[in-house]
Amino acid sequence: MARRRAPAIPDELLDQLLAGGDAAAALNSGDLVNALKKALAERALSAEMDYHLSDEAEAENSRNGYGRKSVSTGTGKIEIAIPRDRAGSFDPQLIAKYQRRFPGFDDKIISMYARGMSTREIAEHLREIYGMDASAELISTITDAVLDEVTSWQQRPLDPVYPLVFFDAIRVKIRDEGVVRNKAIHIALGVMADGTKVVLGMWIEQNEGAKFWLRVMNELKNRGVEDILLAVVDGLKGFPEAITAVFPETIVQTCIVHLLRNSMDFVSYKDRKAVAAALKDIYRAVDARAAEAALADFEAGPWGQKYPAIGQSWRRVWQEVIPFFGFPGDVRRIIYTTNAIEALNSKLRRAIRVRGHFPSDEAAAKLLYLILNRSEKEWVMPPREWAMAKAQFAVIFGDRFVRALAA
Repeated sequence: MARRRAPAIPDELLDQLLAGGDAAAALNSGDLVNALKKALAERALSAEMDYHLSDEAEAENSRNGYGRKSVSTGTGKIEIAIPRDRAGSFDPQLIAKYQRRFPGFDDKIISMYARGMSTREIAEHLREIYGMDASAELISTITDAVLDEVTSWQQRPLDPVYPLVFFDAIRVKIRDEGVVRNKAIHIALGVMADGTKVVLGMWIEQNEGAKFWLRVMNELKNRGVEDILLAVVDGLKGFPEAITAVFPETIVQTCIVHLLRNSMDFVSYKDRKAVAAALKDIYRAVDARAAEAALADFEAGPWGQKYPAIGQSWRRVWQEVIPFFGFPGDVRRIIYTTNAIEALNSKLRRAIRVRGHFPSDEAAAKLLYLILNRSEKEWVMPPREWAMAKAQFAVIFGDRFVRALAA
């Protein structure tokens, strides 16, 4: 397909814009762009006034000169002449009466914030690039507008059935009652019947347990979720009991990747490669019986004897490990790799490291929501394993999966 060419700008118009000045200097300073924005804005406002005065209800009204307003844009501040009418009834749409920022300016601020920049870093960036003074407080006020979106997003209706949901948590430092505390931010990542990924919700909690997870499950149910076929969790305390209390048919599966990582926490660096290889016999076993025999062999072997805590950690969650071996290879790969949630957590952790700690739960929710929102827009293709896994889900779960397809 041929590439579309940008529309040509007549030389006469360029001459008028430059008016004999130096093009490089005009572009570097932003004066040319700002002059063009000013001219276009004033022309649009004048057209708005003409339309306003053409209304029959404004037949006796007329123009009454101009007022001036300083407006922040993505390239600096510009002074705009705002037309006035004698009746004082003109309310411009392009730049509202009390608006001091040009349309799109707030979006740029929020975009920078979502990329992990702090309010002070954004203020410095605007000052260095655009010569614009914007306080950290103003930037915080702009980004606070996102909090309403967070509330709506967290309460939005969900689909009735999700074939697969990953529940995971990351730790953040949040100031609470004058003390910086470690809190967990729990994220539910759903996979729909067509392989599309969607973040179902986000919850901040200092003390997690059965009561907390029961509240989360009831919230999902109240938002429209009727069934979850398979839930993959990171050994979250109280989760299996809570989810089966609300969704009794759900299979709860411990995340194998997290289990392996927890195992490596007990191992010295020089032994990690050998221990990881020995553990493969467990999670690659053909069925649960063979897997338990492989675990017993590991515990009796040299690495199990040297690091007994590994075998104990697997035994503690073995009931949630067993379902893994009942699935065919294509489904196992989807459960095992958890690439989607891992990539998501990586982005969240990068942003958290920049902050150090958050002043409040709302500040943490605001940033993490923006990152989650940006990430969802990048998820355009299902995992390559999903095509085969989908066929297996249809056989294993039957009508329950058919309901997910119909949703």
